[in-house]
Amino acid sequence: MKGFREKAGASKCFSKSTPDTPNRSLASVGSELGSSESKSSKGSLLSSLFNSAFSVFETYSESSANEKKAVHNKSNGWTAAVKRLVTAGSMRRIHERVLGPSRTGISSSTSDIWLLGVCHKIAQDEALGDAAGNNGLAEFNQDFSSRILISYRKGFDPIGDSKITSDVGWGCMLRSSQMLVAQPFDREYVEILHLFGDSETSPFSIHNLLQAGKAYGLAAGSWVGPYAMCRSWEALARCQRAETGLGCQSLPMAIYVVSGDEDGERGGAPVVCIDDASRHCSVFSKGQADWTPILLLVPLVLGLEKVNPRYIPTLRLTFTFPQSLGIVGGKPGASTYIVGVQEESAIYLDPHDVQPVINIGKDDLEADTSTYHSDVIRHIHLDSIDPSLAIGFYCRDKDDFDDFCARASKLAEESNGAPLFTVTQTHKKPVNHSDVLGETGGVPEDDSLGVMSMNDAVGNAHEDDWQLL
Repeated sequence: MKGFREKAGASKCFSKSTPDTPNRSLASVGSELGSSESKSSKGSLLSSLFNSAFSVFETYSESSANEKKAVHNKSNGWTAAVKRLVTAGSMRRIHERVLGPSRTGISSSTSDIWLLGVCHKIAQDEALGDAAGNNGLAEFNQDFSSRILISYRKGFDPIGDSKITSDVGWGCMLRSSQMLVAQPFDREYVEILHLFGDSETSPFSIHNLLQAGKAYGLAAGSWVGPYAMCRSWEALARCQRAETGLGCQSLPMAIYVVSGDEDGERGGAPVVCIDDASRHCSVFSKGQADWTPILLLVPLVLGLEKVNPRYIPTLRLTFTFPQSLGIVGGKPGASTYIVGVQEESAIYLDPHDVQPVINIGKDDLEADTSTYHSDVIRHIHLDSIDPSLAIGFYCRDKDDFDDFCARASKLAEESNGAPLFTVTQTHKKPVNHSDVLGETGGVPEDDSLGVMSMNDAVGNAHEDDWQLL
C-alpha cells in the first residue's frame, strides 16, 4: 500500500528478529460500574449513559441562543460531565470498567508474532529488553503502527435523516470492519483515508455503509453483528458497481461473503465455493476478466457464550496465511480489529478511542493523519473473544486464491472434525446465487446475526450475548 509508514511485505518472515437522569452524578455511575453487577446490568448502564449523553447533545443542538445561555448559567455540572464522557480517555475508562481492562505491550515470550500473514521472530534478548543486534521486535512495532486505525469520531455530518453526528457507543463493529477492508488497498495513502472518511462523499463511510445495509436492519445508533456487517459490505459494493463504470469503481476487489449451502449462518461450517468465487470476479469485472482481486469475508459463530476451545488452534493458524486480513470481533458489546497472534494472545487495534472528525481530501498531503495510527499494542486471550466474529482474507489473483484454497483445505483436514470453513469446487445442493449474479437478493428471514437497537440488545444480553459484538 503506497504511502504507508514503511509497511512490511505480506507473508514475509523476518529473521532475528435502567435509564439514567441528569441528576445522577458521574461519581455514582463510576461506583456502579465498578460493582459486582452482572454483565447485562453493566451493559444496560452503559447503554443508558450513551442514550442520556446523546439526548443532551441533541436537545442542546436544537436550542436557541438564549436557551443555550440559560443552560450554561443553570448547569450543575452535568453538561460538562457529559462532554467529558465522550472524550477518548473517559470512554476508554468506561469500557475498561464494564468489559475489563485490556493488556498492552508485548509479553516476554520469544514466540513468533504473526501479524496479517507476516511472521516476526522475536529473539530472546529482545524479549528481555535488549534489542542490540536484533530487529524482530522493532520490525513488528513498525508493522503494527503502520496499519490503518479507524476509530469513533464525533462532529461529522448527520447520518441520513437522523441528528446523529457521532458513532460513540454503537459504531465499533462498523469501524472494525472499515479497518479490515482498508488494509489491502493499493492506492496513495491520503486517498485511502479519504475513501473511508466520515461523510456521504466518502464511498466507504459509515454513512454509506448504513444506507447500503438497511435491508439487513442497519441503522444509526444500533449495534450490528458480524453477519449483517459482511452482507452490508457486499451490498455497498453491489450498489457502487451499478452506479459506476468498470474503471471508476472505488472498491478494487470483488467481495464474497462465505456461507453454507443454504446461506448457512446457522449450523455447519461455511463453504468456500470456487465456482462462486469465480462468478463474483466475473460480475465485479462486468465480464471483462476471468479473475480479479477478491475479498473473502467469513462470518462465524464458534460457540454460545465463549469460543469453543476446539476452534482456537485453527483460528490462530489463519493468521499464518499470506492472505490473512485478521478478524473483526472482540468482547460482547465491544468489537475490535484483531490483527495478530502470539501464542494464546490476540493482538488488536481498538476503535473505542474518540477523535474529532477530520475531513481529508484525496490530494491533501498536509493532513494530520496521526489519529489513524497507534503504537499502543493491546491484546486479549484468544479464549476471551466473542464467539460471533468474521474472518477476512484477500487474494490478489487466481494463483493467490489457489494457494489460499490449498492452505484452507489442509487446515480443515487437520482440524479434528471442527473446521472453521471448508473448500469445494461447486455446491452439492442448488443455491440461490442472486447475490452472486448482482441481482437484488432477499434478506434471510432469520437474520439472528444482524442488528439490534441499543436498548433491545442490552435487554437481551443474558439470552443472546453473542449478538452484541
